[in-house]
Amino acid sequence: MSGPSSKPRRHRRSRTALAAGIPLALTAAGTLAYGTDLGVLGSTARQASAATPTWASDTADGFASVNSLGQNGTYGGRGGKTVTVKTLADLEKYATAAEPYIIVVAGTITMNPVGKEIKVRSDKTIVGQGTSGHIVGGGFFLGQGVHNVIIRNLTIRDAYQGIWNDKDHDFDAIQMDGAHHVWIDHNDLRHMADGLIDVRKDSTNVTVSWNKLSDNNKTFGIGWTQNVKTDITIHHNWIRETEQRNPSTDNAAHAHLYNNFLEDAPGTAIRSAYGNYSRGGTKMVLENSLFQGIDNPVIKDSGAAVVQRGNSFSGTSGRNESGGTAFDPKTYYPYTLDKAADLPSVLKSGAGPRASIGTAAAATKAAAATTLTVAQDGSGQYRTVQAAVNAVPANNPSRVVIAVKPGTYRELVKVPSNKPHVTIQGTGGSRKDTTIVYNNASGTPKPGGGTYGTGGSATVAVEADDFQARNLTISNDFDEKANQSLDGHQAVALRTAADKVFLDGIIVSGDQDTLLLDTASKDRLGRVYVSNSYVIGNVDFIFGRATAVVDKSVITLKKRWNGTSAGYITAPSTAANRKGILIANSTVNGDVSAGTFYLGRPWHAGGDASLDPQTTVRNTSLNAAIKSTPWTDMSGFSWKDDRFAEYGNYGPGAGQASTNRPHLSDAQAANQEVADWLAGWTPSAS
Repeated sequence: MSGPSSKPRRHRRSRTALAAGIPLALTAAGTLAYGTDLGVLGSTARQASAATPTWASDTADGFASVNSLGQNGTYGGRGGKTVTVKTLADLEKYATAAEPYIIVVAGTITMNPVGKEIKVRSDKTIVGQGTSGHIVGGGFFLGQGVHNVIIRNLTIRDAYQGIWNDKDHDFDAIQMDGAHHVWIDHNDLRHMADGLIDVRKDSTNVTVSWNKLSDNNKTFGIGWTQNVKTDITIHHNWIRETEQRNPSTDNAAHAHLYNNFLEDAPGTAIRSAYGNYSRGGTKMVLENSLFQGIDNPVIKDSGAAVVQRGNSFSGTSGRNESGGTAFDPKTYYPYTLDKAADLPSVLKSGAGPRASIGTAAAATKAAAATTLTVAQDGSGQYRTVQAAVNAVPANNPSRVVIAVKPGTYRELVKVPSNKPHVTIQGTGGSRKDTTIVYNNASGTPKPGGGTYGTGGSATVAVEADDFQARNLTISNDFDEKANQSLDGHQAVALRTAADKVFLDGIIVSGDQDTLLLDTASKDRLGRVYVSNSYVIGNVDFIFGRATAVVDKSVITLKKRWNGTSAGYITAPSTAANRKGILIANSTVNGDVSAGTFYLGRPWHAGGDASLDPQTTVRNTSLNAAIKSTPWTDMSGFSWKDDRFAEYGNYGPGAGQASTNRPHLSDAQAANQEVADWLAGWTPSAS
């Protein structure tokens, strides 16, 4: 049980998060899925002047579409060559070239040095391949006179330098100083050292649409000029876990903000200082946006104007201002408004990078699952589960279902981080019909030398986001009695180290450390939802630092190898300001002695005192095996210094509240529901 270190962060508060979302609504002319048409080519950068992708004919809406300054609309690199890049050198080569290019980013590119901003020249489209295009540790700079640039479908992240209100590192995701006709669309921008987007120094004719902006102090600044010149459209953006500049709009001649969802989500680490800010001589039209939990949702200077129409405010406080006269956006371009109340569902499905950025029909096509079959008898495409996983293409843009026929598959399975959207599903009539099993443990010799650690002992290891498992058993049948010479008996059946993991209708079986619910790193969110499943074990058998829910499931307590009854259900190693393990609406049973099992204990992995382990058990049937004092210390760390609580439990193992058995109040319990843990993600079978 150990975890990597993380970058320091300053947090303002801890609250829980809610959901948000929206259907894809683009002005695309064609239907093209990235996985087929923009796949990674054999060379580092491959040119394809013919067969230009259909989506490359897309043009911006809003003020980026307006004919001005000698530029009639924003269409990026249309008409130029299409190149696919996987290295920083190639990305910089084509982004800074004089001629037009459509640049497809096919993987993760890390900026060197940290904070580097590539100086993009005019007539460029820079677009991520499916959801795999990531720019890490830096971003893009558009200088004076740069025009006709599209930045689309990328994740730009993690230039953060450990200082929350960072005055020393101007590391933005996208910065413009005097640029015009720029379209920023369907990106995920987060965790940068300064701003996510800066539109500065008379930059104009800018449209920012369908982006996810999160996990930052300064979100989106507009202005830094004495001239009242900027024309900007900001629509269908999901802004959450941010503090200020959401956006701050200074001296904008025309600022049209509509259908944006600003969310200060309960349970997150950051508190909003304000929402939309109209400063200086700005004239702002603010329409059909939703403000949820935002402090000071709309503010304006005395000389600025804000015209509000159709906005919705939920749980907001402080200043909410309007006044002055502005302009009619429809005199510049057409647009259609969604209802403010629909924005959470709309933006959940529509904002951020897409597997395909064609029309809605293309998105549906891209989402259609590919199925690979596994059968030991040779009647499927593959005889082992791992062979099917190996056949999934790297950075696959859409769901791949690995359908496993009944049988016992004695093998190790690993789903690597570059293979998201994988489902492993048993095809039998029962979850017991299909079993993946192995017997490694911490201390078991590796074939190539050395020994496995706890995490490395897993029968099935999942490191890819958006993973699902269904209708099967995952087991570790390590024989503790026969291996008493080993120092520890940690033997993991299933390890997850990813986000949006859905375990539905499965059995996870072992003894010690059965189910390891981890994250990719200490500073990364990893949400796991376990539903309608069985988890079996005896010592710390649901553990790790993930934000994990075990819902509507059965937790079965198992005797030790020598027949004795004693154990611990959970051992969370939660990072501070994150949620840990929630057991809800479930049943704890097992053929063990009364009063022999703890609900949990705090695992400060590696002795890390900065962790804040959390387990909440609520609305769950507890059998008599649960101790009357159900929490205990671990490795010198007191459970009372961390977060352990119950609410609404029942059965012979339940007990009254006391200093040794804390219960949540009704008000506290209202903020510790399943939805609070999932933080905007709604698991669904696919």
